[in-house]
Amino acid sequence: MAARCGGWARLCSLLALALLAGLGAEAKNSEDVRCKCICPPYKDHSGQIYNKNVSQKDCDCLHVVEPMPVPGPDVEAYCLRCECKYEERSSVTIKVTIIIYLSILGLLLLYMVYLTLVEPILKRRLFGHSQLIQSDEDIGDHQPFANAHDVLARSRSRANVLNKVEYAQQRWKLQVQEQRKSVFDRHVVLS
Repeated sequence: MAARCGGWARLCSLLALALLAGLGAEAKNSEDVRCKCICPPYKDHSGQIYNKNVSQKDCDCLHVVEPMPVPGPDVEAYCLRCECKYEERSSVTIKVTIIIYLSILGLLLLYMVYLTLVEPILKRRLFGHSQLIQSDEDIGDHQPFANAHDVLARSRSRANVLNKVEYAQQRWKLQVQEQRKSVFDRHVVLS
């Protein structure tokens, strides 16, 4: 199973690298760069945020704020109040990260399916087969009742263990009842 998981991990990493190489060859999307201008309220105009895909050298109020909310003489005063920032992101990195995340999620889902469906079937076959071998060894003796004493001793030891467990469970239940009486009836906390 570990070899299969290691194979899947290698396959996923190779796919991610191939995707990264393929997407890295693309030119930058126009959506990967933008200029964001945050303009506070000015006179009777409310504050507003403007976004535009422009180059870094054109990232200023005059190139981004369209339409200009103030008349000609107030443009300079309005633009001085605006704060413009050039932002850049890598959509390739985002895509690769999402693919890796979904691959890991898929592997965990496959492992969960394996644990819930396949493993119990394999255990039943394996343990069922070992029980058949043990019963064949018990029956394999040519003398009838030759192993009767051993089988009886094993069943007694199992019954002994079960009796001990049952006794311990009963004793524990009595202790819990006694503690409840002490705490709720007598208001005494046991240490």
